[in-house]
Amino acid sequence: MTDARAPWRFLAPFGAVFAVFWAWPIAYSFYVSFLDTRGWPWTWHPGLNWGRLPHDPFFLKALANTAFILIAQVPLMLVLATALAIALDSPALRAKALFRFAFFAPVVVGAVAYSAVFRLMLNTDFGVVNAALRAVGAGAVDWLNQPVPAMIAIIAALTWRWTGYNAVIIMAGLQGIAPELYEAARIDGASSWQQLRYITLAGLRPVLVFCAVLSIIGTLQLFTEPFLITQGGPGNATTTLGVYLYKQGFRSYNFGYASTVAYAVAALAAIFSALQARWLRSEP
Repeated sequence: MTDARAPWRFLAPFGAVFAVFWAWPIAYSFYVSFLDTRGWPWTWHPGLNWGRLPHDPFFLKALANTAFILIAQVPLMLVLATALAIALDSPALRAKALFRFAFFAPVVVGAVAYSAVFRLMLNTDFGVVNAALRAVGAGAVDWLNQPVPAMIAIIAALTWRWTGYNAVIIMAGLQGIAPELYEAARIDGASSWQQLRYITLAGLRPVLVFCAVLSIIGTLQLFTEPFLITQGGPGNATTTLGVYLYKQGFRSYNFGYASTVAYAVAALAAIFSALQARWLRSEP
């Protein structure tokens, strides 16, 4: 006779670790978001942090910066990734494995290391980017100390790192499109553009939506690049929600408000995920 409780015994160690290191911190941070943590001891003040959030100009600035990166960088990256995936999947391309590794390699590089390299490359005085601009007769740009160039630097770094990663996912989607569809389209006289639009992009729709949602959630959590390359500056020009959360929690030690910001980010991610699920369900 089998013991029906045996599976639960095997799962118990994982369940204990999950409860202590995942479920409990999430539940406790939700409780902390209702506390006034600006002094000690912490006191129960339900409306303080949640009431501050919609009127906090620094939070709204971080939200605007994050939204701008999301609107500008995510579509750009997905277009480049789609074009790259189609090129890498082309039968005419030789040494595919080498190119695929080369474009996927940035994901393997540690975020701290590549952010430090970008910061050095964009240095106003001795960076290689300004050296190249001077070589062609253009003026040097103060990439890290002016709002617009600093934002461009963040977007360029993110695009460099994640385009190859998304291209690999999209390329897997290309493998799922039946070659017979292209053959039938050619027999019917469809042009290359019509094949791209009605077969390739239509077949990639679920994959592109998946990549878009992953990128949106990643952007909402964006911390490493703006923190290490521009340190959220100049001023708050590149401060994202992740950077603002860090500053509230570990520089101002206002853990209650940091928890509130974290739950706001989680709510936005949940909304985008729900929209993705609804859009995919509406697919004819």
